[in-house]
Amino acid sequence: MQTTTPPHDAIIQMTSVSKWYGKFQVLDDVSLSVKKGERVVICGPSGSGKSTLIRCINRLEEHQKGQILVNGIEMNDNVRNISRIRLSIGMLFQQFNLFPHLSVLDNLIIGPTLVRKMSRPQATELAMHYLEKVQIANQAHKFPLQLSGGQQQRVAIARALCMQPEIMLFDEPTSALDPEMIKEVLDVMLDLADSGMTMIVVTHEMGFARTVADNVILMADGRIVESAPPETFFTQPAHPRTRQFLDQILSH
Repeated sequence: MQTTTPPHDAIIQMTSVSKWYGKFQVLDDVSLSVKKGERVVICGPSGSGKSTLIRCINRLEEHQKGQILVNGIEMNDNVRNISRIRLSIGMLFQQFNLFPHLSVLDNLIIGPTLVRKMSRPQATELAMHYLEKVQIANQAHKFPLQLSGGQQQRVAIARALCMQPEIMLFDEPTSALDPEMIKEVLDVMLDLADSGMTMIVVTHEMGFARTVADNVILMADGRIVESAPPETFFTQPAHPRTRQFLDQILSH
């Protein structure tokens, strides 16, 4: 298994990563370093490569050029490397991806019992702990379609946490929600950030970015245009593209 020491104690290190869909280049020489416990928010216009970038980190998308290291392990064609890296990463999508035929509790325990080989009682205890954490324990025996969108997304967060990841990736986790449900999901993510979880969040929720992020990144045309702490990113952006993006999104 190929393991190297990532620079600057980074838990995630992407170096000159590029990806194409046919002739269309969706990622163009992207380099990104994320330290353990760091919270990174990625924003940018639709089609800028944000989702593809984070999906490459756990090999939901395959990059064609460059290097991705997670905990010093290279994400490549080595199946053992892919499996090890995926065990350390939880991911939340726009859609909840819950099994509709399973109860909330069973949705949570299926991963720990099958992948981490926990006993059902152990997995149940862990699941209830995280359902309490996302303030939805009283819904444990309901089915996903009996819940609101915001509740389903909180269940999805709890399910990811049951795998005890070191890193959480969020791909526009509130974009499919009604406006009144967004806050309840963002509140759970705020609590998670406060716990010290390493987080990369693709979102247009700029209030969340200001409050939570250690670093805010703007992507456009498959490249990282700007990367800065939130106070700099929002008040003194260096790049005209960043100023244009902020003008558009903050005026809505």
